[in-house]
Amino acid sequence: MDDDEFLVALNTLDEALAENQQRLKAIKKRIAQLRRLRASGASYTDIVSSGDGPLLVQLLTASSAALDTSGANVRRAEARALYAEGLTMDKIAEHFGVSRQRVSALLRKGR
Repeated sequence: MDDDEFLVALNTLDEALAENQQRLKAIKKRIAQLRRLRASGASYTDIVSSGDGPLLVQLLTASSAALDTSGANVRRAEARALYAEGLTMDKIAEHFGVSRQRVSALLRKGR
C-alpha cells in the first residue's frame, strides 16, 4: 500500500495531527503562563523578551502550516484517486464543493 498516494497522504495527515496535539498542549500551557505573568504585573514586552517558552504566535503558525500542507496533500491525492477510478472532474468538484477548474488544478499539481 506504500504506492497508494491517498493512504500515504492520510498517514502524513495523521502524523501532523499528532504533532498538533502536542502543540495544542504547549499552546494551552503558554496561555496559562501568560495569564499568570500578566496577573503578576508583567508587561507583554517583558514576557516576550524573557524567552520563557515559545511564543504563542509561533505555536499557532506551526500548527496552521502543518494542517495547510497536509490538507493540501490529502485533497490532491483524493482528487487523483477519484479521477483514476473514473469520476469526472465535475463530480469530484461537486463532492469537494469547489469548481471544476480547482479540481483540474489539483490534478495537475505535483506532476
